Amino acid sequence: MLSKTLSSATLGVEAYTVEVETDIQQQLPLFITVGLPDGAVRESKERVTAAIKNSDFVFPAKKITVNLAPADIKKEGSAFDLPIAVAILSATGQILRDRCDDFVMLGELSLDGAVRAVPGVLPMAMHLKPNNGVKGLLVPHENAREAAIAGTVPVYPVHSLKQAIHFLEDVSTIEPFTINIEDVFEQARRYLVDFSDVKGQESAKRALEVSAAGGHNIIMIGPPGSGKTMLARRVSTILPDMTVAEALETTKIHSVAGRLAKGAGMVATRPFRAPHHTVSYAGLVGGGSIPKPGEVSLAHHGVLFLDELPEFKKDILEMLRQPMEDHHVTISRAITTLTYPARFTLVAAMNPCPCGYHGDPTHECNCSSAEIQRYMSRISGPLMDRIDIHITVPSVKFKDLSGESKGETSEAIRHRVNEARQRQLYRFKDEKGIFSNAQMESRDIRRFCVIDEKSQALLGLAIKKQGLSARAYDRILKVSRTIADLAGSDTIEMGHVAEAVHYRSLDRHLWL
Repeated sequence: MLSKTLSSATLGVEAYTVEVETDIQQQLPLFITVGLPDGAVRESKERVTAAIKNSDFVFPAKKITVNLAPADIKKEGSAFDLPIAVAILSATGQILRDRCDDFVMLGELSLDGAVRAVPGVLPMAMHLKPNNGVKGLLVPHENAREAAIAGTVPVYPVHSLKQAIHFLEDVSTIEPFTINIEDVFEQARRYLVDFSDVKGQESAKRALEVSAAGGHNIIMIGPPGSGKTMLARRVSTILPDMTVAEALETTKIHSVAGRLAKGAGMVATRPFRAPHHTVSYAGLVGGGSIPKPGEVSLAHHGVLFLDELPEFKKDILEMLRQPMEDHHVTISRAITTLTYPARFTLVAAMNPCPCGYHGDPTHECNCSSAEIQRYMSRISGPLMDRIDIHITVPSVKFKDLSGESKGETSEAIRHRVNEARQRQLYRFKDEKGIFSNAQMESRDIRRFCVIDEKSQALLGLAIKKQGLSARAYDRILKVSRTIADLAGSDTIEMGHVAEAVHYRSLDRHLWL
């Protein structure tokens, strides 16, 4: 007795179809799963056995062989429970086979036959095509909204194995789950924090606005309690409005990683990721036997915030250099090599010394010069070169804290950022892969960041005094271009260059 059902699995952020072939023979009871299953897939036999029995069906006391094709790709997760159970019932003749291979099925089975949510549903749904013979997608009801976002084939939410069987036998009907993606996108575009909550720190707010407008990485240095973390948590609220295409790309990553909020259809706001300084290499850039996305990929199209930057292990920080430049992470393992996107804005924060009060007029610093130098040297020069903007965040003055006036809202700042980004998109409309000033390469800088002789002299003097690298020179020009875009200027003026040079002044004070 042989039967076949259809399922799906992910490889990176892309999906592929899995055929669940089940063969039942008159031999001693045995349940074998082949096709490179991992531990969760092998354990499905216990869940499937109990679910079938507790759903008032008969589990055959025979030899059952389940093949997950293609057999040369390792399978993981519990999403194959539902198609395996349906295939067994079809092979034993307990249900009709007519419609079993017309639907792709996903879902983990509980012991009582309920269908539980699984990760990676969105890329699996986006992989399906309505013209390839598939009539619909059966998913756990908790994943229905996520699957319907894809808009490829009808999505049928199921609560239990019994409900799925009755639907496949045409005993009962299930209404397809439908949503309006634009409505979902608009409803989910709400931030819980706002820049108007921050008292004072106008210079830091300006630097963060420049960072958001051009996609520049930024580091904030200041004493404890100066508001660095509070500012960083609001950066995602002033980034340019997320497009539907960006939202789908980000949601796919969160779906594969199993980080999509329960009942959420999509990630419609810029992600903000703030890993602890004890994060591992795999946790930050991704890894595992079958590589999963790390924090740099979960921050795709959003913000990666590293608080207390020197507390991170130095080798972990050095791993950031490649994704910061290439905007993707490639993870190689013996069985496969996967690439995850990682286009994020790095926002880092740190104290100026071990005690945190170096240069603070209201607190005495007890650190020696050697201790400060050792503390700062935990961050390498090559990593600092990849951070475009360095800004000091001093302690907030009492009059700012006690004042009743509120600062600008995130919406007002985001409006200016959107206008600056639109200028950049128009400028780079013929340049492949460039969407913001921070993504310009050397040849693009020479073309789009032309400055006059006075500005060139100012820049040359600053580089000579501060001993900046060639990469820092390029960074200053890119930041100057962003400042000009915020000002609505087609040309880079001397004042724009001067402000950009100011954002590299910490090189002289702390690292040289």
